Amino acid sequence: MDENEIEGAARNIGGKIQDAAGGLTGDAKLQANGKWNQAAGKAQQTFGEAADEVREYAKTSPLTALALVGTVAFALGFLAKR
Repeated sequence: MDENEIEGAARNIGGKIQDAAGGLTGDAKLQANGKWNQAAGKAQQTFGEAADEVREYAKTSPLTALALVGTVAFALGFLAKR
């Protein structure tokens, strides 16, 4: 499990608490911050899951992963010259 997954889940839960507290107290700003933190937490959690997938793929198919990285680096170098 990636640390981004853990931090994202925690931020998502914190956002849910903020959203609920804002709803109970009628504080629209707190509620909006809660919704923002929920979205940011979900995004961070998804990033962590994707990073885990890439790491696992690189372990199971190292030559393919190396070829893919080389292709991407070549494409970025080509685009940078333009």
